[in-house]
Amino acid sequence: MNLSHNPPGVSAIDSGLFRDIFGTAEMRAVFDEDALIDAYIAVEKALARAEAATGVIPAEAARDIDARASIAMIDREQLRRDTLNVGYPILPLVSQLSRQLGDAGRYLHWGATTQDIMDTAAVLQIRSALVLVERDLDAVRAIVASLAQRYRDTPMAGRTHLQQALPITFGFKAAVWLSSLDRHAERLRQIEARVLVAEFGGAVGTLASLGAEGLRVHDAFAAELGLAPAPIAWHVARDGFAETVQFLALLAGTLGKIGTDVMLMAATEVGEVREPFAEGRGASSTMPQKRNPISSEIMIAAARGVAAHAGAMLDAMVQDHERATGPWHLEWLAMPNAFVLAAGALAQARFMLGGLVVDEARMARNLGLTGGLIVAEAVMMGLAPFLGRQAAHEAVYAACREAEESGRPLAEVLAASPEIAAHLSSERIRSLTDPANYLGSAAAAVDRQLGGRLARGEARSPAIKRDEPLTVPREE
Repeated sequence: MNLSHNPPGVSAIDSGLFRDIFGTAEMRAVFDEDALIDAYIAVEKALARAEAATGVIPAEAARDIDARASIAMIDREQLRRDTLNVGYPILPLVSQLSRQLGDAGRYLHWGATTQDIMDTAAVLQIRSALVLVERDLDAVRAIVASLAQRYRDTPMAGRTHLQQALPITFGFKAAVWLSSLDRHAERLRQIEARVLVAEFGGAVGTLASLGAEGLRVHDAFAAELGLAPAPIAWHVARDGFAETVQFLALLAGTLGKIGTDVMLMAATEVGEVREPFAEGRGASSTMPQKRNPISSEIMIAAARGVAAHAGAMLDAMVQDHERATGPWHLEWLAMPNAFVLAAGALAQARFMLGGLVVDEARMARNLGLTGGLIVAEAVMMGLAPFLGRQAAHEAVYAACREAEESGRPLAEVLAASPEIAAHLSSERIRSLTDPANYLGSAAAAVDRQLGGRLARGEARSPAIKRDEPLTVPREE
């Protein structure tokens, strides 16, 4: 790609070098300048149609505004200069459109205030953006469900505090990831009712300039845009926008957690999974052997980035009186960036999880690294009926210390202990120290998580097709 053909960018999400690492072309298109101006104009046209339908402005004027107002009318450089001077883009935009619309232009922006247009345009952008998020989230959920299903019975070491703790299965780990992702899908559906709401309140939210027709116009305006009407103006009640970005932060946080697990499992000394192979991906400039977990690293960075924007959106909620001063502007910075970063993280997750290489043999080998110590709890619980739980704990604890210091398998040390051998046969000890025999309800929990998807009418995911070519996330 020739970077000279792209406008320069300061941020990583819009620079020619980095933008397809941290975002997607589709999501940038939702929030780019053309889309934003188009959204402003769409809102102004919907307002004119609503006001004509309620008899507030002449129908002919509304038809003219609806037919002719377009981004093609706008002198972009003049709009830029005027926006810099005014501090907001709506007055300069309306001024240009009004002049070119002639007599109909007299009725443009009738009874509205700048924030009505900007907020409702932002809602339209959010609606389009959430469609993309939902699509990609569903795709990631399907992939993770396939991993949970395929590796339901594949034993591996469960780890706490970065130490081997007890056996689990890789399917269980994937099902835990899936549980969060499924809840995010539910959250997304829930927030739409609270967020996809029109804003039209006039100067302080009372629609005083429209007299008794204010709420009728508001409801017609919302209907024109396919949005819910607001019971009351929300110029300074910013919880809907804040909730949207908190949702993105939660989603990105889960993707960051998945990325962290994969990154740690891909460490050379662990080697239980590898990110998909693509020629040159994750390569080092000096170490030819390197295959770095790039997608996981990007997902982790995106999670932290979206969290920072979520914090800014919470700050932006603290607004003064009926129309805010500076806090509103924070949203202009935070919300588009949060959406782009979340979209980028989802794209990386689709690529990485869709082609994840799972080394079941390495998982089994790692499970045996401790010589049976990983199932010391199983031995303790097997011995507890004879000695009591605390005494059994102390006996097995002592055996574990001896096994560690001597380098002998735990089963051998246990069998040599008169206190333990008096109650557990060698065969029983071998059974108790086999990690595959101590998986608890792991498989049943996987089934329950997958079954919950079926109960909600979601099809069980097909197995991942390993023969399909992998596509590194990049701009379309």
